[in-house]
Amino acid sequence: MRWDDVFAELQAQFDAALQADSDAELAELVQAEVAGIEWIDRCRARRGEVLTVRLADGSDRSGTVLEATRSWVRLALGERRCLIPAHAVVAAWPLGPRAPEPGPIEARLGLGHALRALAADGADVMVRSLAGDHRGRLTRVGADHLDMLTAHATVTLTWSGLLSVEST
Repeated sequence: MRWDDVFAELQAQFDAALQADSDAELAELVQAEVAGIEWIDRCRARRGEVLTVRLADGSDRSGTVLEATRSWVRLALGERRCLIPAHAVVAAWPLGPRAPEPGPIEARLGLGHALRALAADGADVMVRSLAGDHRGRLTRVGADHLDMLTAHATVTLTWSGLLSVEST
């Protein structure tokens, strides 16, 4: 009888150790998965919902998420549209915990694709940058910069200084 109790106790300890190992492994897997999620990926889960972003200059944009790629997010601000480079955002809320995988096209769309589409459209835009606000038309989009025809001159802005491109 005593042996049965001893072996039952050993079995209980073994089962508890297995459960603890399983729980620790699960926690490590969850932590590793979360560590690989970027904030911009979580924006895709907000498609069709309102999101607020704070830009590097301290200004906020709030609007309905229309699209989000790894390089940019596009918001509807009422009738206006706002393209925001991912690098310009310092805070965003509310974001859910999930991040759906991007579709094959979304995964390939960089900031240049969106800016070239706006340049091809020829519409007037307002570009907010770390160098100030500029109104005019995008005329050329390079690998890391854009040219904008304003009322006074053609201004070249580097992508690193872009905060947003908004319809007027």
